[in-house]
Amino acid sequence: MPDISIVIPLLNEDESLPELEAWIARVMEANRFSYEVFFIDDGSTDKSWEVIQTLSQKNNHVKGIRFRRNYGKSAALNIGFSEAKGDVIITMDADLQDSPDEIPELYRRIKEENFDVISGWKKKRYDPITKTLPTKVFNWATRRMSGIYLHDFNCGLKAYKQEVVRNIEVYGEMHRYIPVIAKSAGFKKIGEQVVEHRARKYGTTKFGLSRFVNGFLDLLTIFFMGKFGKKPMHFFGIYGLLCFILGFFIALYLLINKLIHVLNEERAALVADSPWFYIGLVSMIIGTQLFLAGFLGELVSRSSGERNHYSVAEKINM
Repeated sequence: MPDISIVIPLLNEDESLPELEAWIARVMEANRFSYEVFFIDDGSTDKSWEVIQTLSQKNNHVKGIRFRRNYGKSAALNIGFSEAKGDVIITMDADLQDSPDEIPELYRRIKEENFDVISGWKKKRYDPITKTLPTKVFNWATRRMSGIYLHDFNCGLKAYKQEVVRNIEVYGEMHRYIPVIAKSAGFKKIGEQVVEHRARKYGTTKFGLSRFVNGFLDLLTIFFMGKFGKKPMHFFGIYGLLCFILGFFIALYLLINKLIHVLNEERAALVADSPWFYIGLVSMIIGTQLFLAGFLGELVSRSSGERNHYSVAEKINM
């Protein structure tokens, strides 16, 4: 088992790869680490794969995986995690904005301080405001919703214990929320390290407006799945029941009010003329639909092969 596995997702970064690989090799040799480097080509249209093949021939520590098309950074990380055999897993970007010189300290903190996850914090950034401003919004929202007080969830430079990456799944745009996913899986010792952020030397940024929207939706997904993924009825059933009870009592009030007027031989307006009638009716309909959604969610959850998938910390005499 190597000391370190480095997982590097990339898209059209052929210019930076030779420099990055040489830099990593220098750091690994200087610190006498055994290591492996996984370059995950996420459907590049330039010569990235040819460069990876050349690097692999020169250095047997270099390994490569190529997607047939672009699946996204989360998919690249997920397959890298499944292949990595290192005691500590390091992720970093391929654009030379992350420094391999940070790796020894990340490794030390995982091994000696027993952190589950160490997330990089690019305290001083060289990105344009169109990227830094959305990032700050995401970081603030994620801190509030997750209770994990990191400054930079989206930093590509992170370190993990091997057991962490073996017990999580990353998909969609959820790579930026891996610390949140890890916490949901029971890995609560999550730390932070200030790292150098270098200006982009080659190529162009892959950040776009769609990532801002998708990232926010994925944050809501993680929050919901972490709390109610295995018990959807606890969410839909409660709110469905509350809505139905509200509608029922509104309807009951209107019915009693109508009966009182009839018994007193008083002229009463039609129940359907009251806006409360429609509020009550809609509340009961919504409540019924939410309850049915929870019931269907329970049926799907019971049929899932991962319904009883748990993260086991230790076993004795097994």
